[in-house]
Amino acid sequence: MISPLAYVDPSAKIGNNVTVHPFAYIDKNVEIGDDNEIMPYASLMSGTRMGNGNKVYQGAVVAAVPQDFAYKGEDTIARVGNNNVIRENAVIIRGTHADHETSIGDGNFIMTGARLSHDVTVGNKCIIGNGSQVSGCCTIFDYSILTSNVLMQGNTRLGSFSVVQGGCRFVRDIPPYIVAAHEPIEFYSINTIVLERFGFSDTLIKHIAQAYRILYKANTSQHDALIRIREQIPHSKEIDTIIQFVESSKLGIIH
Repeated sequence: MISPLAYVDPSAKIGNNVTVHPFAYIDKNVEIGDDNEIMPYASLMSGTRMGNGNKVYQGAVVAAVPQDFAYKGEDTIARVGNNNVIRENAVIIRGTHADHETSIGDGNFIMTGARLSHDVTVGNKCIIGNGSQVSGCCTIFDYSILTSNVLMQGNTRLGSFSVVQGGCRFVRDIPPYIVAAHEPIEFYSINTIVLERFGFSDTLIKHIAQAYRILYKANTSQHDALIRIREQIPHSKEIDTIIQFVESSKLGIIH
């Protein structure tokens, strides 16, 4: 299953039923699991740790050297989970320091030309759209979507089940369950279609919408808005997620 026209370093650890096409490159200090497919001209560089069932397309690079002036040549890691699709010319950059790593979860779809920079964390079942750029130390939570050509500035967070519309850029956190749009970026709506698709009840969606009306439309401080959300909206895991996300934001949330 490994083409003689591919380069595979003798020290690389490769699992069962792995297909490595001609002209692929697998470096030293690489470990990949079972049932992966590495297409022509894809590169798995030193520090790649890949699970099972992934497909890496032409020209993609996993565990590229950090574009970070703090990087001093350490052996660092880019960890990719299971059943991810990494399309053409996407780049995943490994961690800057040995005590942290770039981490991609399971079931993600990373589209053509996307870039995930050093020390980024991506959860599960996310979509990173064509040409989107995720700067260093960002966090993308489960089931979230960056559509095409989004610029996510360093250290920002994208909450679970949220969508950022194409061409946007943001320097503050985007909380969960919403659609963010426009330039400058702002809260646009609840991500109702996706929430319905994933089985959120009508009642729960109404509670989430009510929470964001208080947070964004009530003309009150964020602190007071969170108090009102706690007092006025029935308790649920999702409402707790909104409150905890906002309270833990170091950069603040988008307007």
